[in-house]
Amino acid sequence: MNGVLATSPLSPAPHLLTSARLSPSRSMLSNPSAMASSKRKRDDESTDQDERMSASPERSPSMQHRGLPQRQVARTTKRMRTNLSGQPLALPRLLETLGPDDMRSLLQSICQRHPDIGAEVVSTAPRPSVSSALQVLSNYESTFQAAFPYGDNNSSDYVYNRVKDALRNLLEALKDYTPHFLPPNENQPATSLSYLDAATQVLHRLPNWESSFHNRHKQEAYEEMAKAWALVVREAAKRGGGIQLQYGGWDQKVAKHNELSGNKMTEALNEVRSHLGWMHFDGQQSTMGPNDQSSVRQQLLSGTYGQGLSVRVGPW
Repeated sequence: MNGVLATSPLSPAPHLLTSARLSPSRSMLSNPSAMASSKRKRDDESTDQDERMSASPERSPSMQHRGLPQRQVARTTKRMRTNLSGQPLALPRLLETLGPDDMRSLLQSICQRHPDIGAEVVSTAPRPSVSSALQVLSNYESTFQAAFPYGDNNSSDYVYNRVKDALRNLLEALKDYTPHFLPPNENQPATSLSYLDAATQVLHRLPNWESSFHNRHKQEAYEEMAKAWALVVREAAKRGGGIQLQYGGWDQKVAKHNELSGNKMTEALNEVRSHLGWMHFDGQQSTMGPNDQSSVRQQLLSGTYGQGLSVRVGPW
């Protein structure tokens, strides 16, 4: 038996057989130096591969020009706003839809509810000119003429009842606009006279009705217009002794208005004569001819009137 054991080969121990069957990774774990050497080898191979790829001229063109991702640039075109739900118009758009009559009605309603706003509008609005005021009067007059029955323009009571509202509106407008062009609100006599001349023409074009009761409106309007003329004539007479009245021919225009009104403007005519009495004798025109009057007027305006005349001093 000892001979058999001595002649049989030695077999490895069981724990050595187990370790021999372990995987390489397990063996590396049991040998840290071998694991570190394997890691350095992989890193070196990866570095060599990267260098070959960077130096290789056969890379894809897309890879050559690929850069870092950039943020997409926003479009400069503005998209139309989409109204997702119904909503009222903004104030500027709402005002664009209003006509002149609607705008005036709206503004007047606001001013009536808020007197402070009305006062601000009066103080900041531009002053009405003679042309703008006469245009408004012309519109009222056109409405009055259009109110007459078709083909019937007589002065009967029937026609008066058809047009009385338009006539009242015209006379009320005339009554309201006239004080605006009178002193002291208007300090230029030429502006006042220009308005009164055109406004009086409006009165001349009004019809005379068959009923005297219906004519009272026109009669009262003539009386108010005569007072307005007298006020402006007095103010104009204070400047240059009334030369502006005579030079502009306003004395003759007032006399013509008095004639067309049926002597209903005698107050204005008397005011003119009283301030231009130095050019009249006993209420009659002087015997000087037109050329003489023009000569005297020019001398007065130039300040040469009376030069070369002898002045007597002392008792006669």
